[in-house]
Amino acid sequence: MLEKPNVPDELVISRLQKEYGLQVAALTFLPLGADMGTAVYRATADDGTAYFLKLRKGFDELSVTVPLFLKSQGVKEIISPIETKSNGGWADFGEYKIILYPFIEGKNGFEMTLSDSHKRTLGAALRRIHTVKTPPELKRTIPQETFSPQWRERVRGFQRQVENSTFSDSNAVKLADFIKSRHDEINRLIKRTEELASELQSQSHELVLCHTDIHGANILITSTDQFYIVDWDAPLLAPKERDLMFIGGGIDEVWKSKRDEAVFYEGYGKVNIDFAVMAYYRYERVIEDLAAYAEQLLLTDEGGTDREQAYRRFKFNFEPGQTIGIAEKTDKLIIESI
Repeated sequence: MLEKPNVPDELVISRLQKEYGLQVAALTFLPLGADMGTAVYRATADDGTAYFLKLRKGFDELSVTVPLFLKSQGVKEIISPIETKSNGGWADFGEYKIILYPFIEGKNGFEMTLSDSHKRTLGAALRRIHTVKTPPELKRTIPQETFSPQWRERVRGFQRQVENSTFSDSNAVKLADFIKSRHDEINRLIKRTEELASELQSQSHELVLCHTDIHGANILITSTDQFYIVDWDAPLLAPKERDLMFIGGGIDEVWKSKRDEAVFYEGYGKVNIDFAVMAYYRYERVIEDLAAYAEQLLLTDEGGTDREQAYRRFKFNFEPGQTIGIAEKTDKLIIESI
């Protein structure tokens, strides 16, 4: 989130001391990320050591247990959380969970230009993650892909809402008008995604461990070129295309070009892409983002400066050559690959 939550710093500092034995000299809120349920801070201890602190609502244990497992399997591009005094991976803090990490100085994929080496490293790291043998006891706890209509139904609900409601917030008004102006395009997007989902639900697929949110903000690179994949908030057992859809998918500008894709796959290795699965995921990601931004603007007045950003990001998907256009191009590859 971009605005600091209404949580006194003194309470956070006290909890860190109780749960981690950490004497905090300074706590600094960091306005990072689009997730309204997660606030992040830099905590500096009395001895000068810096820590990266997350306060997270809607916490899922898998966001901690999966990275810990991958680290134990030798996937070095993972930052493991620091354990509490009771050897837990997180601590309770009212409606939040506290997760503490070492603070690693670096830049994300939006803040720097990734080199070819970085893109190959990402490819190789994802290949290791996709091929790791997950033990049955962990595998049972990780959700499996179902090609659920959840996000499509939410977007339909927002379409109905803007036709029957009025809004006072300026960004909500702008979004409602935009949704109405794109009614037919949104309907076509949902319909095609449903068609693909129905086809895929009738088929069997090899499921691998997926991160599910491989965009530039979730890549961290240090000044010494150490490379990390961060924010394991929604791991999923799914077809490999669930992660691969980001490479060339237009979610951001980090690895959007054909050359970016080619360099990434030099690291990932040879792979057969199922373009029906890839197209589904690219469409579905657009729909998920539309639902998330609409929820942020139409169901609450909270968010401050996050709200204008949410409106801009919603509109971005519809611009020529962006996410919807790229998903449609991927869709056309289904016939070409037959």
